[in-house]
Amino acid sequence: MADKRDYYEVLGLQKGASADEIKAAYRKAALKWHPDRWVSGTDQEKKTAEANFKEASEAYSVLSDPDKKAKYDQFGFAGMDGGAGMDWSQGFGNLNDILNNLFGGAFGGFGGFNGFGGFGGFGGGQQGTRVMKGQDIQTHIKLTLEEIATGCEKEVSINQLQLCPDCNGRGTRNSSDIKTCPTCNGQGKVQQFANSIFGRTITYGTCPQCHGEGKIVSNPCPKCKGKGTLAVKTSVKVKVPAGVENGMQLTVRGEGHAAPRGGVNGDLFVIVDEMPHALFKREGVNLFYTKVISITDAILGCELNIPCLSGPQKLKLDAGTQSGTVIKMRGQGLPAVNGYGVGKGDLYVKILVWIPRKLSRSEREMMEKLGQSDSVRPDPSREDRSLFEKESQYF
Repeated sequence: MADKRDYYEVLGLQKGASADEIKAAYRKAALKWHPDRWVSGTDQEKKTAEANFKEASEAYSVLSDPDKKAKYDQFGFAGMDGGAGMDWSQGFGNLNDILNNLFGGAFGGFGGFNGFGGFGGFGGGQQGTRVMKGQDIQTHIKLTLEEIATGCEKEVSINQLQLCPDCNGRGTRNSSDIKTCPTCNGQGKVQQFANSIFGRTITYGTCPQCHGEGKIVSNPCPKCKGKGTLAVKTSVKVKVPAGVENGMQLTVRGEGHAAPRGGVNGDLFVIVDEMPHALFKREGVNLFYTKVISITDAILGCELNIPCLSGPQKLKLDAGTQSGTVIKMRGQGLPAVNGYGVGKGDLYVKILVWIPRKLSRSEREMMEKLGQSDSVRPDPSREDRSLFEKESQYF
């Protein structure tokens, strides 16, 4: 998924955007990049428009679906079960149909692409009083493999903007000192008009006087200097589900920075940093472990104690176990995140036979005598020879 852009970035949105904001952003992208609008463009322009339209449509298909959006917000592309994907085998669809589906047939005024009418049906777009949203916070959390196996609750320390206790986030101690912005009439946005070959278009920009808040504060609070917030070092408890992987992002809603003047808090995004383990290597839900045994144990067979995340487990080795043999211990791996998968992973144990570098005289004499036996000499015609070569390819 490394080649994919963040879906919110594709649509020019911040995380936590509302359904209406997502819909409006996709409308804007569809109007700009739908291939029908680039029929007279160069080949490169057509390719660019097609790629951008596909990217925007895929982003909208995820963010407009509450379940998919929740998974994406918490786990990113890792929660998409292989990616959202889009089927373009039937073409891109008519832009009028796309817009009518978005706005319930009330789009109007587009007039089809053959005679690109004006944007008469757009108008509107007016919103109520702007609700401010606090900025998000991103931090990291270190987890051991044992914590990942069972899930856990951790505390993270963050520097967080909280509402000023003196003015309760208003920016002033007296409510009467908060006035509606005369420039935008409390909307936080101002209309901007532009004429183009497609007709007159209306866009909305942040109000330059109130900076999008819709309110003007006089006589600011001396403690917070009118900002409504103060920086505080605090800690937040984070519930970590079992099976998370390095680099995954956990979302704690409402634990970001506070927003002044009745706004809503941002979110806290916690990135998982998986600590290296002394014994195990990890690939997805599976674990890998190497066990070194003596020559005699390999020849005669033995019973081993294998460390597992759930506690030591017995593993019986047959006589004649070859160095490089890999044995799978089912269900001794890791669970899938939030149960997205079938059962638990496995633990793969690789057996290596220890060859001593130095022997005493008596030991050498015993080994020389043993070496005269046909049983200990490699024989390419024997079945276990091919088994040895096969097992040696593991890892």
